[in-house]
Amino acid sequence: MASVSRTIRQTAAVLVLPTTSRSYWSSTHGHRGFRPPQVTKPIAIGSRNFSQTRNWRSAPVPEVDRAGSKLFETADDAVADIKSGSVILSAGFGLCGVASTLIAALRRRGPESLHSLTAVSNNAGAEGRGGLAFLTESGQVDRMIMSYLGANKKLERQYLTGEIAVELCPQGTLAERIRAAGSGIPAFFTPTGGHTLVQEGAIPVRFDADGNVVEYGKPRETRIFNGKPYLMETALPGDVAILRAWKVDTAGNCVFRYTTKSFGPLMAKAAKLAIVEAENIVDVGEIDPNDVNLPGIYIDRIVPATEKSQVEILKTRSEGGSGKDAKAAAKPSDALVRRNRIAKRAAKELKHGFYVNLGVGIPTLAPSFLPPGEQVWIQSENGILGMGDYPLPEDVDPDIVNAGKESVTLVAGAATFDSSESFSMIRGGHVDVSILGALQVSAAGDLANFMIPGKVFKGMGGAMDLVSNPESTKIVVATEHVAKDGSAKVVQSCALPLTGARVVSTIITDLCVFQVDRKRGTLTLTEIAPGVSVDEVKSKTDAAFSVAEDLQTME
Repeated sequence: MASVSRTIRQTAAVLVLPTTSRSYWSSTHGHRGFRPPQVTKPIAIGSRNFSQTRNWRSAPVPEVDRAGSKLFETADDAVADIKSGSVILSAGFGLCGVASTLIAALRRRGPESLHSLTAVSNNAGAEGRGGLAFLTESGQVDRMIMSYLGANKKLERQYLTGEIAVELCPQGTLAERIRAAGSGIPAFFTPTGGHTLVQEGAIPVRFDADGNVVEYGKPRETRIFNGKPYLMETALPGDVAILRAWKVDTAGNCVFRYTTKSFGPLMAKAAKLAIVEAENIVDVGEIDPNDVNLPGIYIDRIVPATEKSQVEILKTRSEGGSGKDAKAAAKPSDALVRRNRIAKRAAKELKHGFYVNLGVGIPTLAPSFLPPGEQVWIQSENGILGMGDYPLPEDVDPDIVNAGKESVTLVAGAATFDSSESFSMIRGGHVDVSILGALQVSAAGDLANFMIPGKVFKGMGGAMDLVSNPESTKIVVATEHVAKDGSAKVVQSCALPLTGARVVSTIITDLCVFQVDRKRGTLTLTEIAPGVSVDEVKSKTDAAFSVAEDLQTME
């Protein structure tokens, strides 16, 4: 039996919130100035809710008539009785698989008729283009529960000025909380977020108009299993789920195409009322039982999809070329030379047959440097195993996107699945190597790559999940050695909020390669780039390190 111990942390029923302004968050850059909300007297575990999400006040949900038809003529008819204050689970990833027809109908209700909504989604769509951005822009959403703000600048402004509360939740945890709600499981323990602001409940949820923090997340209960800390997360149910499927029969059986299934099946199961917009509505019996992705028991209303699918970030390649090497046609810049050097070395971490996850930016360049005949299976956390290159312009499919919301292709032998399945692969240690970028990485292998207070506050997405099992999945950082302002990225101790503690095993930069002893918290310089001296590495590294006796040259 696994050894289990309980960590009793000081928590309280009432948080004493510091009147912290955005200038405080900005001033912490470069200092260990983060602090969780102050608390009063300690209480015993079990007497409060440790979820990041506040206790629900469910709005009345429209009744479901099991004996009646599930078909509604229009989306407007299907959403006419949704109440203000409802918790809406909105499926999709970026603009892929979003219920655009239903969102448009909800928007037409207007804030006078429908308001104070809590929206749960991986992200909030694209500003001015689609997704939940239409509801946040119309003032109908009061609170978002999500993993990533992305490039939605208006939502970021609304958040920082107190118009909307935003609860940031790691992507895999978000998916699992939704899955748990649909499965009747009230809570679960996960390694994701340990030793981070998520565990402490220290990420601001709501600001006032002057930029003062008036609400934080909630601290998590922690337990130790086999010597490793795990956080308790609670289920995340919804009043109404809105989703889009490729084909739906009149009984509600759904078929999803490719990455549109990222959150759709999960959210339908977790809501009291599930509405699906269908690109194709067919009679019962026209869908082979083997092809059903979501059984009709989970669907209450069906409407025809009238809005076209969109690609959030269109990426293509030329015939016989790769979208990732398009810049190389011209004389490469110094920056591209540095990036390619890092990517070429990172490719050596990818062995034939490996299952790998590659973060955005430099890590995605690594496969292009693999030797001929070697193949790796690229996993994308939005639900792909076997991701390929960018498509030719004529082959773009809006239902196939990567975790960066870019149009991509699938290789022969690929599989697609929902986000819960995807993060089971990740947390379960089934991925061999994960390569990520970094804002800072410490001598002990601590990683910070999702937030610069006062400057960058986009959300953690799936990064915390990706580093949650470093014992089974090798975590490699691929990054330029210094930041744009010349400050060191490899540091003795991270000043920025952590994505994970003692998780990185190898650091690859444009100057050198470090191996990390995560147990001892030490760095060893093992490789150095041509033309670079050890003294130069020392001058640009804010961490102590030893030099390997057989120091190699980066190739």
